[in-house]
Amino acid sequence: MKLLSLFVAVVTFVVTVNVIAQETVNPGGLATIRGASNIDETRPAEKLKRVIKDKNPIARNYVHQPPVVPHQTRGYRVDLNSNKCLSCHSWKHAAETGATKISLTHFETRDGKTLSDVSPRRYFCSQCHVTQADAAPLVENTFEPVESLGNE
Repeated sequence: MKLLSLFVAVVTFVVTVNVIAQETVNPGGLATIRGASNIDETRPAEKLKRVIKDKNPIARNYVHQPPVVPHQTRGYRVDLNSNKCLSCHSWKHAAETGATKISLTHFETRDGKTLSDVSPRRYFCSQCHVTQADAAPLVENTFEPVESLGNE
C-alpha cells in the first residue's frame, strides 16, 4: 500500500511539473525588428542594401564616432593574415591612393604606448567602421548630432 501511494505521488508530481513547464515554454515565435517569425521556419534573406558609391566622407554625429566607409567593402579580406583596408588607408599608401589615412590612435596600445604598425586591437576595421548604405533606420530615434561638429 505504501508503495502504491508513493507511485501515485511521483506520477502526480511528474505530470504537474510537465504541465507547468509546457505553460512557460516559448512556442518559438520571435518578435524582432525584422518582424515576427518562428524558430523552425527559414525566412528568405533580406535584399542587400544599396551601397553609396565612392564619395566624400560622411559627416560624423558625435565626438570619437568612427567614420563610416563611403564605398563598397563587400569581399574585402580582413583577417589574421591580411587587411584589404590597409592597402589604401595605411600611411604608406594613402597619398598615392587618395584615401583618408588611418588615425594615429590606431597605432596606440591600451596602455597608450605608440607602436610602429597598427595596434592589434585596431586591426579589424569592421569592428567599428561600417559601410554607409542607403537604408532606413531600424528603430525610431530622436538622436540629435553634436552642434559643435557643424553638421546640418
